[in-house]
Amino acid sequence: MASATLVKVNSLTLDIIVDNSIEWMTKLPPGFTHEVKRHLTDDPPYDTRTQVPLLDLDNYCCGAHGLSILIVIPSTMTCSDKLMTFAKTTEASSEIHRVLFDTGPESKSITRNLAALRTPVESIERILLSHWHRDHSGGIIGALEQIALARAKKQAKSVHSSADYPAVVVDLHPDRPIARGIAPPPTGKVICRLPEDPTHSDILSAGGVVETHSEDHLVAGNSVWVSGEIPRVTSFETGLLGGVRWREFHSTSSEEIRGEWVPEEDIMDERYVAIDVLGKGLVILSACSHAGICNVIHSVTAAFPERPIHAIVGGLHLAGPELQDRVAPTVDFISERLIPAPSYVLPMHCTGFNAKVALAQALGDACVPAGTGMHIEFKGDNSQAEDRLMGARIHD
Repeated sequence: MASATLVKVNSLTLDIIVDNSIEWMTKLPPGFTHEVKRHLTDDPPYDTRTQVPLLDLDNYCCGAHGLSILIVIPSTMTCSDKLMTFAKTTEASSEIHRVLFDTGPESKSITRNLAALRTPVESIERILLSHWHRDHSGGIIGALEQIALARAKKQAKSVHSSADYPAVVVDLHPDRPIARGIAPPPTGKVICRLPEDPTHSDILSAGGVVETHSEDHLVAGNSVWVSGEIPRVTSFETGLLGGVRWREFHSTSSEEIRGEWVPEEDIMDERYVAIDVLGKGLVILSACSHAGICNVIHSVTAAFPERPIHAIVGGLHLAGPELQDRVAPTVDFISERLIPAPSYVLPMHCTGFNAKVALAQALGDACVPAGTGMHIEFKGDNSQAEDRLMGARIHD
């Protein structure tokens, strides 16, 4: 466990930059905003003929198979045993933290969507990779290049030097694979390899600074907790079926390097994120949940036994016919066995249609149909609400 303490935040916003889905029309809970509404209320272009706002589809977000979420924390709260002090910040404050959690499958989608959402990318301080799969790492270089360009434009208009912008940290698990592939059951035949992840050299060349972490740690002024390895506890979450990894070794009889595919259903480099919102509890971002979202929840409750889980956001990896037997126990775990149940579940990316329907049936309006371009605000509550919170527990 990280030696420092995860501080509570008085406000948290999430911008969904890349997701498989685009969701514009469903009624949303308070604090959730569709991309269309944001565009039409934030200085939209006007049609010169009719003098009404133009639905400028050429410059809206696109969907892509992957995930990227921008974490924005403009206000923090630090706690001690006898005193609570609020350190509130404004948009102009240097204390605002922007962390990009994953980057989607390639550079085109993330750069388009960051621009479409008018994201102030120059202030992104960290890119945090959940795990080494290309649908999460593929936009790292494009994002770094977009950040560098935005900073250069800002600097050209001001007297500020490049020293005002610290290098973007790219936070990675150290176990980067040579290659990963898919060998689906029942044959186990490798049908493809995933595109290569960016290398450390690629990241450095694009202006990033590489940090590698295999253990849990805190970032963004101790307001964002990044997990370490996720323990496997449940019996029904058995990893990525058909996952394989390319290994290379020296032949015993020569210096020749040989390679082979080996099974790798446990993606042990996967990490999730937790942010603690005052008076609400933990917001969990789990990009793909190869470990199983129930194992993630077990890990969260062990790390933060006194805090409830307010929201679960991300891919739950329940798509595909080979994973359908996991849907029912997962939905039961989240809706019945986790006490209290989350206020919100945002099933995204690799969750799959059947699992989304099952979650909506079990959770009602607490299951929010999220998608690319959505803006989410979690506002902290007062100290009385904080005092009423109970830690999450798992009912056997």
